[in-house]
Amino acid sequence: MSGAVVWLTGLPSSGKSTLARRLLLRLRAEGRPAAVLDGDEVREALVPRPAYAPAERDAFYGTLGRLAALLARQDLTVIVAATANRRAYRDEARALAPRFVEVYLDVPAEVCRERDAKGLYARAARGAAPDLPGAGAGYEPSAAPEVIAHGGEDAAALESIVRRIVGP
Repeated sequence: MSGAVVWLTGLPSSGKSTLARRLLLRLRAEGRPAAVLDGDEVREALVPRPAYAPAERDAFYGTLGRLAALLARQDLTVIVAATANRRAYRDEARALAPRFVEVYLDVPAEVCRERDAKGLYARAARGAAPDLPGAGAGYEPSAAPEVIAHGGEDAAALESIVRRIVGP
């Protein structure tokens, strides 16, 4: 068995955390040791807590990529559910990981705004979250993801990820 990093990227509220939880359950059912690093949860665990300004975002995603690679080298499949709005963040994480699968959640911004369970887009509209990818900050979609998912409930994408990790 070898470790891997599965990076779920997409706009906020595109379904990354939902897909991460579903993938974790499937991999464990296949006997594959796995863990989820959800960007929001990792931010909460770090001290001092990283903010969203460009320099802090750069540092956070560098740390997240290194942490994921460290765990993957210990034969875990590490599912990272984090926007990583710049391709450079994901490319750096790919370079560090023993195996890397990039999953792009291709969900239109309008749909993400409608889902907005955390109120992020509403805060951005009021000017309270100017660095939100897809609202105030840019988001660079994946150039060549291994898998494209159309939301967190995309069963075909889930199966494609599992095949890449576990095999046919």
